Amino acid sequence: MTDLSHYQPDPYVKITHPEWSKNATIYQINTRQFTAEGTFQAAESHLPRLKELGADILWLMPIHEIGQVNRKGSLGSPYAVRDYYSVNSEFGTLDDLKHFVDAAHDLGMHVILDWVANHTAWDCVLVDEHPNWYLRDYRGDFRPTPWWNWDDIIELDYSLPEVRRYMTDAMKYWVSEADIDGFRCDVAGFVPTDFWNQARKELDAIKPVFMLAEWEARDLHAKAFDMTYGWHWNKTLHEICMGQADVFGLHIYYSWNEKAYPADIMRMLFVSNHDKNAWEGTMYEQFGEGLEAAIVLSVISEGMPLIYNGQEAGNERRLAFFERDPIDWREDSIGDLYKRLFALKHENTALWNAHWGARMVHVPSSSPTHIFSFVRQNDRDKVFAAFNFSDKALTVSFEGTLHHGDYTNLFRNENVTIDESFDLTLAPWQYAVYVK
Repeated sequence: MTDLSHYQPDPYVKITHPEWSKNATIYQINTRQFTAEGTFQAAESHLPRLKELGADILWLMPIHEIGQVNRKGSLGSPYAVRDYYSVNSEFGTLDDLKHFVDAAHDLGMHVILDWVANHTAWDCVLVDEHPNWYLRDYRGDFRPTPWWNWDDIIELDYSLPEVRRYMTDAMKYWVSEADIDGFRCDVAGFVPTDFWNQARKELDAIKPVFMLAEWEARDLHAKAFDMTYGWHWNKTLHEICMGQADVFGLHIYYSWNEKAYPADIMRMLFVSNHDKNAWEGTMYEQFGEGLEAAIVLSVISEGMPLIYNGQEAGNERRLAFFERDPIDWREDSIGDLYKRLFALKHENTALWNAHWGARMVHVPSSSPTHIFSFVRQNDRDKVFAAFNFSDKALTVSFEGTLHHGDYTNLFRNENVTIDESFDLTLAPWQYAVYVK
């Protein structure tokens, strides 16, 4: 018998995703703008509402003291950290943060902190204590990240073991001290991957954590991160909704997602976040008439959906980044849409994350440049979805039998039998989701 032991595939993903992430959604809290008070205590009062909405992982933007030197605006960027062991008094105290985390845990939610490992504020405590821990420019001065306008920060030197140990210990402190459940890591690709690999190992030794990288790279998934950003998903949907591309752009994204990335991973899909909202436009500006279709796709396709705070209230403003600009909370149809979709994601196992969920399989249609359609199914559940990403009403037929079956139309609450005679008429930017 031929010995094939040396040719057995080696699983690329070496980490274990927390069990509670299997059908999770994620919600980003910009504490400064989340409430009129801008505090953890005030944010805590929203937790029952977020639970009802269907949020599972709460991502708190950076909670630390902000540097004063070269500060942007009157309040500064939360990504210019002065002390990694501090809590920004603007938001409250360490006890307030702990109380927020405990209250979230009591409701079955989890909390991750935004972590800024690449750089610090100019007046970070490390500048005086360890000036040799920083990278320098050609003049020998501290340097902001090259080619960006981030002149309120300076970069750390990750060639030094001392820097790596300090940053790892600081992350471990928040897991041990405040019972934090993981981290969203800012510009994760600007920090060496082997640092993240070691940090994940030490964090998991305390308790199973969830790690989100603000980056797109397969190597981050091997030993460090559960989830990376779907930046290209967002860019592709924006171009389609602005009439600059057709649905073949989505075919390219999902092809790379399936073939170039490992199977047992998560990608974060979103129509807004703090960067998009502040610097590029609101969800309405970014997606126009295709907004609802983009939101639906972000929830039912492969990936974990993100809500940036205020989306569920139909926020129409670009929130200020360096000043107070509280969200105006109100009921809105966007919130109702997310709530219905999140409930489906929680219940329908075909839509779960990573290895728990099912892959998307393309269902070709008679209008391939405008209709994006697919099935996700396993032994228990099945979803067939079709999206008209165009400004024209279309009646289409579909190839094959994969999509056939008896379903409930999610948004019309009516039973539908789909067979070879089935044709679908979709208005401009309309979508249909059938659940079995």
